Amino acid sequence: MPVIKGSSSVEIAAPLERCWELVEDVSIAPEWQGGLVEMEVLERDGQGHAVECEAVSDAKLRKVRTRVRFSYEPPTRLSWTMIDGDLDSMEGSWQLEDLGGDRTRATYEVAVDPGPIGMLARGPLERVARAILVNPRAKELARRVEGS
Repeated sequence: MPVIKGSSSVEIAAPLERCWELVEDVSIAPEWQGGLVEMEVLERDGQGHAVECEAVSDAKLRKVRTRVRFSYEPPTRLSWTMIDGDLDSMEGSWQLEDLGGDRTRATYEVAVDPGPIGMLARGPLERVARAILVNPRAKELARRVEGS
């Protein structure tokens, strides 16, 4: 099974700082990211950022558990790497770019190696997985930021 990779971007009618406030608070991500069911904070750094979490995602065929480690580069980048879980590997990031005039470009990227559970995700199912994992993320962030 190949690694499922993808990215999505959107321009948000909000300043970079407002976007960063939402992106950096990974503990509330299940409130606005479709398919992310649970995010349990296991460890925080000295600034209170969640640096290790256990996540549960609804992958439609089954629930997928992952333990991820987050890295923060405020206020423009949040990245994560899976350290344990049901997948062979996963890494991703949010990148924020100040466009001026209280506008921000947000780009979400992810690469997932589903390993044994991905044996079913070939061809059309791989496209469905990409549509669930990647395509909606940037628009979900925009809806949440612009709606708050």
